Amino acid sequence: MSAVEVPDAVLPDRAAFQPVVDLGSGAVVAVEAHAAPAAGSAPMRFDPASEDVRRAVEAARAAAGLGTPLPLQIGLRAETLSGGDDLLAELHHGLAGTGRRPQEIILCVAGGFPPALRPPVNAALARLRHAGYLVGLAGLGAAHAPLDLLADGASYLLKLDPDLARRSVSDPRRAALVASLVELAHRLETHVLAPQMANREQVLHMRDAGVRLVQGPVLAPPGWRPGMPVTVPVAAREEPAREDAGLGPRVSEFTLPAVTMPHTATAGEVLDALNAEAGISSIVIVDERQRPRCAVDRTRFLLRLSGAYGHALHARRPAARLADPPRTVPRTVPAVAALRAAGREDERVYDDLVVVDEVGRCLGIVRVADLIRGLSR
Repeated sequence: MSAVEVPDAVLPDRAAFQPVVDLGSGAVVAVEAHAAPAAGSAPMRFDPASEDVRRAVEAARAAAGLGTPLPLQIGLRAETLSGGDDLLAELHHGLAGTGRRPQEIILCVAGGFPPALRPPVNAALARLRHAGYLVGLAGLGAAHAPLDLLADGASYLLKLDPDLARRSVSDPRRAALVASLVELAHRLETHVLAPQMANREQVLHMRDAGVRLVQGPVLAPPGWRPGMPVTVPVAAREEPAREDAGLGPRVSEFTLPAVTMPHTATAGEVLDALNAEAGISSIVIVDERQRPRCAVDRTRFLLRLSGAYGHALHARRPAARLADPPRTVPRTVPAVAALRAAGREDERVYDDLVVVDEVGRCLGIVRVADLIRGLSR
């Protein structure tokens, strides 16, 4: 067995899972997985980069054993990405063996970025994006993630430094830094995640700072698994009114990770995904290039399958037969323009909007209720 191989049977209890929670809806929109360190590794033969890849693959396999359809977030060290093409090939081969497509995996990179490693790290990040992986940066706001790295490629997720996020509650200077980083992320049209939230006050502070995605023990117990409930302590605070200039925020500020499935998916597979996670409001059916072909609305889809002989007639046939054309909006449009687009069809006025980039690839979804709440403030 090579240094980066993992056993064929990886049990879910070999890994820890954390929900990524959307503060707007209270729904779990992604799952982060961490694998345990290898037992009994010989110090003289220990290779940190190979161990990092092994743990990433084992975490993905453990998540596959739980059957969650939500996007999967996995951590990697920047030093690992500088290990060359062979190590990246091992990572890609191992993750592909879990049955997940690259577009369903967020690789969140942390660690040091010394000048000597920047060229190989930048090249590795570009190859991962080209393969279809969603790439994030962790430790934002600390020295681990230099800000000029954000200019070298579009990051899907920016993960705040946990100590900075927690201390910003009582430290005005750190609060100002967090607010600036969130504004930067909004301008870059990317997601922001605040990790390791330990109490209600921290969660409320992140929400007031404009952060939509959070993690931490205040939201879920240590033994949390996909499908279990989460606690979102956000209900008892009025948000301050603000004056927006022009047409207000862009739709990218309201974008959430999408649950996507290939165009070959059957209605039975979509049904399994919806049954596995009650918080999924829609599933985007995409082609090989991650371009939306159609969209499955949870309520209408379940109604169509619940009729007489519905499951027998549709379960083994393509899910696209029961889907609707996707309602796409460019990521750069103002939120008010997206809301107007949502109102053009009376029967689908509350369907999720699919946010796409310049070449039509799915970047996520926007819930119409979030637009209404956001624009009413």
